[in-house]
Order: sequence, then structure tokens, then C-alpha cells
Amino acid sequence: MLEEKLSLEGKSVVITGGGTGLGREMTLAMARAGADLVIASRRIGPIQEVADMVCDLGRKGVAISTDVTDSAQVNALMESAISELGKVDVLFNNAGIVRGQGATPIWEISDEDWHLGIDTNMSSAFYCSRAIAKHMVERGSGKIINLSSGFGYRGGRDNYMYCVGKGGIVQLTRTLATSLSRYGITSTCIVPGFIPTEGTDESRLTLPRGEFIPIGRVGHPHEIGAVAVFLASSASDYMNGEAFAIDGGGLAGGYAPTGHAPEIPLTV
Repeated sequence: MLEEKLSLEGKSVVITGGGTGLGREMTLAMARAGADLVIASRRIGPIQEVADMVCDLGRKGVAISTDVTDSAQVNALMESAISELGKVDVLFNNAGIVRGQGATPIWEISDEDWHLGIDTNMSSAFYCSRAIAKHMVERGSGKIINLSSGFGYRGGRDNYMYCVGKGGIVQLTRTLATSLSRYGITSTCIVPGFIPTEGTDESRLTLPRGEFIPIGRVGHPHEIGAVAVFLASSASDYMNGEAFAIDGGGLAGGYAPTGHAPEIPLTV
């Protein structure tokens, strides 16, 4: 009974940013659970590689090059996804940008920097949700899953676009949940902590984050896959508007680093 609820057999999923890092892990986990997937990202190479891996698992995997900061391309993505898969049961808004987002004084952030960060980390999720919502409403069901970050709940020193964008994702999740659930559509959010991927390896090397996490280590990308499967499955049907942290207790402990350090050591 529980195994059936966690199965994604017959489910069609669209995931953005599914070619690398956490997106890749979540895509493959959902494919192993039985889902067919459309995988979107600007770079066709990584998503085509993952799509081929999905096909090797016996599922349908389709790679569609898409700039998710462009609403016209997002609209075309959803039309193609419906055409390729027949329907979209789950939208997974995973696309985001980390590189170049941190340690920049506010007076050095250009309008272009701001818009790139906010559009990639937040507006893209709005565009995708808007583009697929009517389809889900007409079908009377659907799940929208967003990817935020622990930095969506705390400030990061000189880290404006990422923190603000990921904080907005939490509020977008709540607003989608309260607005669309009357049509049978739920919305939830995953909040990863420090889970090093190729996009964050450089910062991992400069800060021993595991020492600040109650569990005593950073996370592994594969550990987020099970959470993705659970939220995409019928086992989570009564969960709506919630954010699920997978961070080794970092938010609970309240002492994961923000990038700020006192100039004078504290004494007790």
C-alpha cells in the first residue's frame, strides 16, 4: 500500500534545471520511481545526457532547451511538454543560479545582475507555474514543487539576489497553495541546506560548513531524491503550502553560517 502511494508510475513531470546538481539527482530519482519527464535548461548537453539516462531506466525522457527567464520560451516549453507527455501531473521548479551571486556589496550590483539573479531564482518559477496552471485546473489535479534554500530563511552577507529570490520562492509556494488548492492543485517547497554540487564546490572549499551543522556534515545530492519522489507522489496529497528542509538540522539549530563573523571573538 505504501509502496503504491510512493510510486510515480503513470505520472508526467516537468523539471527545470534538471541537467546538473540537485536537479539531476531528483530527475533520476523520479524516473526510478516510474515517472516520465521533460527536462528543461538552457544548455542542451547536460539535459540530453540526463534524458538519455531516464530512457535507459525504461521511462520517457525529453530534453527541451529553455531559458526559463523568458516567459515566451516557458510557454513554449509547457506546450511541448503536454504534446510530448500527453499531460503534466507535476511541475518541479528547480532552476536557479548560485555562481557569482555572493559577496558583492550592494553598490556594485548592477540592474542586470539583479534581474538575472531574481529572474532565474524566482521569476522563472512564477512563469512556469503560470504557464501550466490552467492545464492543471482543467484536469482538476496537479502538484507544483519549488526548490528554495536555507538562505531563503536567513540573510547572507552581501548575497542579495540568491537570498531574496529563494525567500520569494517560499512565499510563492504559499500563495500558489492558498490560491490553487481549490482546483485540486497543491504546492510545496524543498529547502536544501549545504549540499555541495558542481555549482557550489568552490564555496564549500572555503568554508567548513559541516562543523556548523548539527548532524556534523554537509549533505549529499542523492539524499534529496527521496524527498522529491515523496512530494511528487500521492503519499503527499494532503501536504500543501509547506516547506520541507533537508539540511541536517541547520535551520533548527540556528547556527549555520551567514557569511558574517564578529571582528572581536566572543567570550563567555
